[in-house]
Amino acid sequence: MELFFFTTFGKAFIPKKFRPGLRYFFEKAGYDEVPYHTFGILFWIAAAITYLIYLTQLYRSLSLKGPLVFFVLTIIVWTALMLVVVFIVGGAGYFWLNMRIYRRTKEMEAKLADYLTLVSTSLKGGYSFERALWAAIKPEFGILAREIGLVSKRVMTGNNVTEALREFSRKYESPELRRSIDLIIGELESGGRVVDVIDRTIGNLKKTKALKEEMTAATLTYMIFIGALVMFVMPVLFALSFVLFNTISGFIGNLAGSMSSSPVAMIQLREPGVKASDFKLFSVLTMMIISTSSALIISIIEKGDMRAGVKYIPMFLTSSIIIYFLSLRLLMGIFGGILPS
Repeated sequence: MELFFFTTFGKAFIPKKFRPGLRYFFEKAGYDEVPYHTFGILFWIAAAITYLIYLTQLYRSLSLKGPLVFFVLTIIVWTALMLVVVFIVGGAGYFWLNMRIYRRTKEMEAKLADYLTLVSTSLKGGYSFERALWAAIKPEFGILAREIGLVSKRVMTGNNVTEALREFSRKYESPELRRSIDLIIGELESGGRVVDVIDRTIGNLKKTKALKEEMTAATLTYMIFIGALVMFVMPVLFALSFVLFNTISGFIGNLAGSMSSSPVAMIQLREPGVKASDFKLFSVLTMMIISTSSALIISIIEKGDMRAGVKYIPMFLTSSIIIYFLSLRLLMGIFGGILPS
């Protein structure tokens, strides 16, 4: 009963014209049905977060207004907060699904050559193309086996094999998969020897994989250099900058205090407007941005796609921040004797 309530509530927020595209997107992520109940649950979670923010941060200041102003501002603030929270939650969900689709696509690309090898063997053994597709499905092929199984079921229910394959190839944003399937479809439609095309496709896939591995090995030095800069050199430099800033700020503060008490001082100095805590926060935020950007750059160099670099972000962030605070403690201990009190 509760699941039905959340499902009905989730469907109410998805217009009918967007539902086919949404279903197609979730199919690429490996879901047979759109989880409308999850949308309903996320909506109530967003509403709860909005209520907590409103109650703890905004209610007291808004309640000081007049009743009419309080009512109008509450509606405006609540709506704006709700939209922001829904956008953040929805963006996080979309990012997670997009990464899931990317991982599924890469897994299929890695298993495609081995699967086509079994298809070629079956064809050489006298199987028809449709039967060879089905016979080559093995559990070790994972997602690819599941997708080819769906293709075979469509063919068995009366769909054309070329249309079923074309729909499968267009489902994922994979140039390798799309080119391979298009070559096979072209040979099927022309009535040629499909097995020869499959063998050549297998050879091309293996050559492409070997070339990518060579390119990754050739750029390994650059990736190590960037990683070392981000995880070790950058935090130490920020720690040195903080110690220098703290030292100069302390000297200026002491000098400003002594000059302000002197009646013959010609120059009036003021303490710096930036606090040490502000500089430390700036350093941490800057390191987070640089670490994230560097992880994506390394991913582009290594894989040609920035989505593969998401797995490096936690390592870069954790390492740089830990090294930063360890360096701060070490440098403050070394230079603590010359820092002004």
